[in-house]
Amino acid sequence: MNSIVQEVTQRVIERSRETRKAYLDKVERARVKGPHREVLSCGNLAHGYAACPKNEKGVLKQFTKSNIGIITSYNDMLSAHQPYEHYPKIIKEAIAETGSVAQVAGGVPAMCDGVTQGQPGMDLSLLSRDVIALSSCVGLSHNMFDGALMLGICDKIVPGLVMASLAFGHLPFVFVPAGPMPSGIPNSEKTRVRMLHAEGKVGRDALLESESASYHSPGTCTFYGTANSNQLVVEVMGLHLPGSSFVETDSVLRNALTRAASKQVTRITHLGNDYTPISKVIDEKSVINGIIALLATGGSTNHTMHLVAMARCAGIIVDWTDFSDLSNATPLLTRIYPNGSADINQFHQAGGMAVLINELLSADILHNDVHTICGPGLEKYTKTPTMQDGELTWVDQPKKSQDKTIIATAEKPFSSHGGLQVLSGNLGRSVMKTSSLPDGDVSFTAPARVFESQHDLEQAFKDGKLEGDFVAVVRFQGPKAIGMPELHKLTPPLAILQDRGQKVALVTDGRMSGASGKVPAAIHMTPEAIDGGLLAKVHEGDLILVDSAKGKVELLVDADELAKRKNAEPNLVPQERIGMGREFFGSLRSHMTGAEEGACSLFFQD
Repeated sequence: MNSIVQEVTQRVIERSRETRKAYLDKVERARVKGPHREVLSCGNLAHGYAACPKNEKGVLKQFTKSNIGIITSYNDMLSAHQPYEHYPKIIKEAIAETGSVAQVAGGVPAMCDGVTQGQPGMDLSLLSRDVIALSSCVGLSHNMFDGALMLGICDKIVPGLVMASLAFGHLPFVFVPAGPMPSGIPNSEKTRVRMLHAEGKVGRDALLESESASYHSPGTCTFYGTANSNQLVVEVMGLHLPGSSFVETDSVLRNALTRAASKQVTRITHLGNDYTPISKVIDEKSVINGIIALLATGGSTNHTMHLVAMARCAGIIVDWTDFSDLSNATPLLTRIYPNGSADINQFHQAGGMAVLINELLSADILHNDVHTICGPGLEKYTKTPTMQDGELTWVDQPKKSQDKTIIATAEKPFSSHGGLQVLSGNLGRSVMKTSSLPDGDVSFTAPARVFESQHDLEQAFKDGKLEGDFVAVVRFQGPKAIGMPELHKLTPPLAILQDRGQKVALVTDGRMSGASGKVPAAIHMTPEAIDGGLLAKVHEGDLILVDSAKGKVELLVDADELAKRKNAEPNLVPQERIGMGREFFGSLRSHMTGAEEGACSLFFQD
């Protein structure tokens, strides 16, 4: 096993010893009490299956067959979740063939950052993860279920579903993806039109036509943002069927995988011989595996918060130093937009998950002594699902990449580094995604340009006021301030200035996530400005050092001068916290932990 991976893993095990034990003790107490429907009173039970057909009521009365809950994020506005419309029917039919029963236990909200980018609703995006976790717990709280299928794809949905699943750690859970949409126009063309529009060289009609040619049908968006990072990470962590993450939405194979996932969860309940609760699947080693897979593919920086929160729900404590150290040990094996030109369909065609996992296992970077929903070890995940004579099966091919410009080998990676750097200094701690920077590491000192919203920076760009080299400071964007929205409106203007030869960087307590591009961005700065962070004392023109090679971000102002300064007061009321339902989320915002602790309102860092 790679020595750094081993060292970090042991560090996480030791750090989590008490919290993990407390979690497992809680799981054991729940296991002993049941998922046994017979503990319910007759009235409870009658309510629980009142709407079932007569034959299903007979099954549920016997207590010898499984009742599987379905938590679904279906809605038909969002392309990634629209395919779930018919999944409950498919699942129920497949599970009925095993003699068991499935019931839709509940639905969860599924909002899209693509729709809400730059809009007030984006302020609810990160908070929706915790709402999804809460909603899932409500759906599962009836104690009617022996296991569950979790239907979710995108940014906050999958992390929220994982967090809720871990709260019911005595039950088995299988996550069921729905697949990507077919490839649209090349990502490079989409980016080109966006840049032209930002410069005022093409109009709204041209931009809308370009965007509609990229996001054009049911299925997940095909760039490698948080949605596809979710799918990749949970498969490596053993919660998907092998190779199921990126099979196209509307296909015979996708339907067969959905049916197989439905049947698989019935095999691993407490009623069978292969009882595999999620508390057994998600442990310290599987969490480390998820981080490594993220780093090896240049995945979404949102997972520097989501994986932390997910792990914490299993009693496992990881921090950004763990991410940074693992990044030093993890080769970058893929080039998928935005850190390359290929999309997720091309990654899948080049060998996809089977090749990626095989490479990481062969390099002794992934832990293989883990449990999955398919049994011990990850060897099954180096196989590819296919249809043969109308039956679903898994084959050994391909073992190696079919396109080495998309998936490299561990011996000849695109980079020896996983492409994530933690930056520390007097401003606090932040993360930078370096895998998509055109020239690798960045190091320069420049004066600060201070803004309190992405819209202010965008307007300054339009007015021609962003001249020379500078570090854009966009503050009061953190979890407690306004819920930590995505700040993707910053990317086009800063990228244009970069292309003009200016040295620019971004420092913010907000998010940029998996779609962040070539601009050096020290994001998720913690402590955030509204919570006592030094960002609140930055003045226009202050010199700031950004050095990804050395992992530094420093405000170069004398300590005595900083001691005299008062924190800037944010102008957040009413326009930044009222409207679009944001006023109802004040209590969640006020309880959010810092970004390095998962930006979560559901628990407090001990």
